[in-house]
Parts: sequence; structure tokens; C-alpha cells
Amino acid sequence: MAKAEARPRKQPAKPAANKPAEKPAKRERVMALELAPGPLDEAMQAYFAKCEEKLGFVPNVLRAYAFDLAKLKAFVAMGDDLMLAPSGLSKLEREMIAVVVSCANHCHYCLIAHGAAVRRLSNDPVLADTLVANYRAASLDARTRAMLDFVWKLTVSPWLMEDADRAELRAAGFSERDIWDVAAVAGFFAMSNRIASATAKEPNREYYSSHR
Repeated sequence: MAKAEARPRKQPAKPAANKPAEKPAKRERVMALELAPGPLDEAMQAYFAKCEEKLGFVPNVLRAYAFDLAKLKAFVAMGDDLMLAPSGLSKLEREMIAVVVSCANHCHYCLIAHGAAVRRLSNDPVLADTLVANYRAASLDARTRAMLDFVWKLTVSPWLMEDADRAELRAAGFSERDIWDVAAVAGFFAMSNRIASATAKEPNREYYSSHR
């Protein structure tokens, strides 16, 4: 009688290698201060949702203020009034002021965020990047150059402002209210630059590639 063929023995299964646990996605840093966000009221929840809808993200400058609802609402109200409300200054002109003030103050956050806004409003990345570096190298009309010269001086040596500076804006076609708005936008960003630099606010990564 023929011997049955011996079946090969099954090798014992090797223990599965322990997979390293997946690290949770690293949260984007907002700023250097560890201030936990507080609850948002209905109006600010809607405002953040609108940012997500229009931009695809909530700007870190807003997330930074979220630890204090009253300060967040005051910042949003003043910023939106200065940058979006009816004015003799166009929205692009106001964003250009933001960039030039931020250039004088070397504010990383505001240069990146508002440089992106200039690209969006002007459809001109060369203009935006030139303003970030040195507005004097940009191709500007006489009105815009007068405005930005005024803003630069106001930012770097405000104690030297005099009637001749306001007269130059009038000669370039700016009304009395326009001059107020130029100064108000420049002053707002002088404040915002200092808070951003003091707290090392990080620009959202989306700004870097936006509208290029």
C-alpha cells in the first residue's frame, strides 16, 4: 500500500508588527501665546462660518482674538468699518495702505495676509509683491504715490507730520474725509502690526499661494 504523502506543516503565523499609532494632525499654530478660545456668540459663529465659506479658512488674526469675545467683536467691527465701509478710498487703496504700513513695521502676518488681498483686488501679483518689498519701486499713479508717501511718513516718523503733508494729499485729489480715512487705516494697522509682532501671529498657509 502506497504511503500517503506528508503534508507540509503550516508555519506558525508571525506576530503582526506593531504599527505605530498615527499621530493626530498637527493643529496650525495661531500665535505664541497660549490663550484658549472662548465660546462665540451667534453673530461671531456666523461671521466665522462666512469666512470659511468665502476664504476656505478662518484668518488666524480672528482666531487669536477668540479668547475674548468683546475684544474680537471690537476688532472685527473697527476693521470691517475701515476696510469695507463706503469711503472715497477704494478697497484696493485701503489694502495698499495696510501693506505699506506693515512693510515699514516689518509685520510678517500682515504683509502675507494683506499682500494676498492686494493680489486679489488688483489681479496683479507683481504690484502686490513689489509693495510688500518697497512701494517706491512699484509703478504707481501720482495719487497712489502721494497716498503711500503720506502713509510711510506717518508710520515711521509721525512727529514730523505737518500741513505740507496734508496739502500734498489735497493736491493729489484727496478730500478732507479721504485724508481722515487714510490716517485711520494707517493707524489701525500700526496697532495691529504691533500686536501681531508681539504675539508672533502666524499667517494662514493659504495666504501664501492665494491669487498667484
